[in-house]
Amino acid sequence: MSGSVRVRFPRATRFVMGFPYYGEAKRFFKEMRARIGTLGLALHPDKTRRIEFGRFAAENRQKRGEGKPETFDFLGFTHICGTKRSDGGFAVKRRTMAKRMRAKLKAVKVELMRHRHEPIAMIGAWVGRVVKGYFNCHAVSGNSIPLNSFRREIQRLWYRSLRRRSQRNRMTWKRFGPIANAWIPPVRILHPYPNECFYAKFPKQEPYAGMLHVRICAGGAG
Repeated sequence: MSGSVRVRFPRATRFVMGFPYYGEAKRFFKEMRARIGTLGLALHPDKTRRIEFGRFAAENRQKRGEGKPETFDFLGFTHICGTKRSDGGFAVKRRTMAKRMRAKLKAVKVELMRHRHEPIAMIGAWVGRVVKGYFNCHAVSGNSIPLNSFRREIQRLWYRSLRRRSQRNRMTWKRFGPIANAWIPPVRILHPYPNECFYAKFPKQEPYAGMLHVRICAGGAG
């Protein structure tokens, strides 16, 4: 249309904000909902929530007789209030979202079965790239257990696909072990704690005490 400006929104926008006090989060939530309403947008009712999160969350909830601090999913990770092994200080634990891991393993299984008759070296090179790429994204501190589970599942799926190459297949786990170790990289943490990155940029700031997980949808809450 002549004289008009067309703005294109993504289907959904997600972000997380931290506040030191509950009152600030509550006030911001109210004002933000009113503000985006003037733009024809709405907060997703099921995926927008206020949670208590941070170094004092566990202690405060324990005093109130409540359970562990709530967690939230963001950027492929489940974020958890945890502690460091070294000094027991507060740390944000990030674990790979179980739903995302299951989806990835399912996709790998399909590809392994589809290409199971190809040379082992060719399949191994592909599997190695998949695992390495996965680790590059998910190898964060505190995520070792899910990463080891992912690696074991990849080994199991590859082993099962090789055993289905023929009815007389003689592939045993003893024979397969060295093959898997040759192509699948071991688990190695590649990224430091979020607190270390935070302190490097803002050394005089205190970690957040609360979180607001928001999802904005264009054209309503659907």
